[in-house]
Amino acid sequence: MKISIERGALLKAVGQAQSVVERRNTIPILANVLIEAEGNTVSFRATDLDIEVIDKCAGMVERAGATTVSAVTLHEIVRKLPDGAMVVLADDGTSGRLTVEAGRSNFSLATLPKEDFPVMTSSEYDSNFAVPAPVLRRLFDKSKFAISTEETRYYLNGVYMHIADGEDGKALRCVATDGHRLARIDAPLPDNALEMPGVIVPRKTVGELRKLLDDDDMTIAVSVSEAKVRFATPDITLTSKVIDGTFPDYTRVIPTGNTRKLEVDAAEFAKAVDRVATVSSERSRAVKLTLEEDKLTLSVNAPDSGAAEDELAVAYNDERLEIGFNAKYLLEIASQVDRENAVFMFNSSGDPTLMREGTDTSAVYVVMPMRV
Repeated sequence: MKISIERGALLKAVGQAQSVVERRNTIPILANVLIEAEGNTVSFRATDLDIEVIDKCAGMVERAGATTVSAVTLHEIVRKLPDGAMVVLADDGTSGRLTVEAGRSNFSLATLPKEDFPVMTSSEYDSNFAVPAPVLRRLFDKSKFAISTEETRYYLNGVYMHIADGEDGKALRCVATDGHRLARIDAPLPDNALEMPGVIVPRKTVGELRKLLDDDDMTIAVSVSEAKVRFATPDITLTSKVIDGTFPDYTRVIPTGNTRKLEVDAAEFAKAVDRVATVSSERSRAVKLTLEEDKLTLSVNAPDSGAAEDELAVAYNDERLEIGFNAKYLLEIASQVDRENAVFMFNSSGDPTLMREGTDTSAVYVVMPMRV
């Protein structure tokens, strides 16, 4: 195999592949990236046995072939090469070495046989549809903060992507919760998606998927089966196993009877929460919200480090209410708001609080209160 690729294109392709690779591996081949060259295309494939990513880029293929080499080492080398350099990768197939040349730089890397590289079995997908990148980005970006990190409740360690009844009929919905807060985001139902089985997309996959979604003009081909999910652009294919578990009935924790309405500037609210939380020794310290007519007082009382109070002008015309929240959770939820105003719906100091963005009901957040 002998190929020449421009450094920028090579860095992007190897970068996406190497991020899937687990740093601590007991199986040496899983630390490698499989490089396959044919025609005028070079593909880079990496896997951790749960996720597989294939990144294709254009290159001058002098001699077709395939080999595997350390993903992290190759990425580090390419990253340190000068911009615009032409990189030549060559492997004679017998020496067990891949040479990397660019200008006067020359590297020789150990390879492992391509036959040993595990390739994820292709499966039949129950549902295939296309979603614009900005839509998919919004679904996952706004929900991923609520993914649980508690390994014992493994079925909460991802985003539940499924078809649900939205405000305007069927919708493509993403939900994540850790038991303390919940995010539920809807998008218009894509063509051909109605039969899609509900799947829990793992946290790591959500992180890798985010890298595919930066180009606003891109359309993502989504394929879903009971066991796997695949997201593909013309250049990159990301395939992942889904979490084998049942996502709980999240609709039961979304309050419907909350009548006390607070409307506040989302950015100002986030800044105020951040300010008062400064005095607390732990980020999880409760922030107390005191609601009175058109006034919101945020306060923190940390006996070991001090106290803080901040006041905001808000739209609120109900009974006085005192309620406490984890400062970190409030900040994360407030930072999801793209519109100017955040609308909070309260019931009492012991009930879950609902938050949405202005008049938009396609994104709904729930946060559990804390005792203060």
